[in-house]
Amino acid sequence: MPLRTVEDKVVVITGAGSGIGRELALRVARGGGLLALSDWDEAGLAETVQGVRDAGATVSSSVLDVSDRAAMQAWAADVVAEHGRVEMVVNNAGVTLTGAALDLGYDDIDWILGVNLGGVITGTKEFLPHLIASGNGALVNISSLFGLLSVPGQSLYNATKYAVRGFTEAVREEMLLERHPVTVTCVHPGGVRTGISRHGRKAPGVDAEAIDTRFEERLARTTAEKAAQVILDGALSGQARVLVGRDAHLLHHFARLSGARYQDVVAGVYRRMMP
Repeated sequence: MPLRTVEDKVVVITGAGSGIGRELALRVARGGGLLALSDWDEAGLAETVQGVRDAGATVSSSVLDVSDRAAMQAWAADVVAEHGRVEMVVNNAGVTLTGAALDLGYDDIDWILGVNLGGVITGTKEFLPHLIASGNGALVNISSLFGLLSVPGQSLYNATKYAVRGFTEAVREEMLLERHPVTVTCVHPGGVRTGISRHGRKAPGVDAEAIDTRFEERLARTTAEKAAQVILDGALSGQARVLVGRDAHLLHHFARLSGARYQDVVAGVYRRMMP
């Protein structure tokens, strides 16, 4: 059965220092949940923690990089030791890397693979046994619209988000096969108004300001608050796939209907609109 409510439930959220992660934490707090939060940004995480406490929720927090497997393993153990249980995990932390595949450096490639894919895998493996033990758990992994269709200049971001989708869907099948009491939800947000583009990395020669401005002014149509609402509602109802934003719905259906031909259309559109 779906979790239905966060009231008196322990909810773990990575990437909680800003954006969707912060709004999810605040929404859970207002719903009566208990929180275990992490982020690499100490100042941002502290602001979220204060907001959660102001909402009256119990919260623990840890400053960590989700690509650090040992740190994630230690954090998971600490969360269970402090809270005694975990009912929901949201593997939300993610970063961007913009630039043509030929121009990307291997250090940057390793970085995005470690955060976007490694963090989700480690977060899932470390917390999943506790979700099962809760008797009614929910795993929520954040992919992207770019886990449903590809765009130029985001090859490695696409790669990680497609991988998150495949990993998450397989884990869901395993939970069904073994009849474990855990719902598994893969989330595909479209453009959401967060700092993810400005905080991301760009290949040499990319006009970072132009890219960030275009994302904020033309592509990021959904607020982080609205995205958090859609994500939490979908997770609590046990949905296997959650699309966030009108753009996610429209482009997903376009790609399904047009098949591989969507790639030609996307390339033509980007040729006209990108700097």
